[in-house]
Amino acid sequence: MTLSADRLDRFTRHIVLPEVGGAGQVALAQAHVVLIGCGGIGSPALQYLAGAGIGRLTLVDDDVVDASNLQRQTIFTPADIGRSKAEAAADWVRRFDPVLDARAVAGRVGGHNAAQVIESATVVLDGCDNFATRLLVSDTCVRQGIPLTTAAIGRFQGQVANFAGHLPGQSCYRCFVGDAFDAEDCDTCAADGVLGAMVGMVGTFAAMAAMRVILEGHAALGDPQWGKLHLLDGLTPSLRTMRIVRDEACRGCSASA
Repeated sequence: MTLSADRLDRFTRHIVLPEVGGAGQVALAQAHVVLIGCGGIGSPALQYLAGAGIGRLTLVDDDVVDASNLQRQTIFTPADIGRSKAEAAADWVRRFDPVLDARAVAGRVGGHNAAQVIESATVVLDGCDNFATRLLVSDTCVRQGIPLTTAAIGRFQGQVANFAGHLPGQSCYRCFVGDAFDAEDCDTCAADGVLGAMVGMVGTFAAMAAMRVILEGHAALGDPQWGKLHLLDGLTPSLRTMRIVRDEACRGCSASA
């Protein structure tokens, strides 16, 4: 694949970075990212994935835009209230960069469709708001051999990590949280509150993590840092990293060891 003159001009700031370069930009253009959740984390992540020229984007969300979302879900406007978030997000991508292929999945990921939704993804970025879906997505990624970028926030605490439980010796998301959270209940920002800028920081960090996965083998920035959980504290502020080791008893990834 070669980049046209107008694409070279659009991404020149990427290409002049030795850590990305022309080969890296081509890899981004050929990538397929499945974004689970187009809300607080998904919105800023999508903006920077699209800004990076990710060629194909599958956008998954079963919710509709509400006025309370506008404080942090930066791709939406008052005109989108009542619309499907996935459809509105796909429309945003088409306006931002018509060259990109954006597909909306206006429904929830479940056991009946998870494999089909993430099929052919280069990486899945999960920013949804419940553990049941997160664990289902993680398990499906392991079975299909697809890397997972996971991002979460709770008030002023953020978490971002890349997992590759399908690879020998690597952990998966279930190794991190275990089986106890295989349920629909989860703390919500409606109950606990959330600062828009904090969600933006986590979402853009997640976009960066996903790009590291895409660039592996193509550019120097391509270090996925598998199993390294990055913990962001927005109050201090600070960032620390911890290693999530593989749980040999994990029912999500142990079978693929």
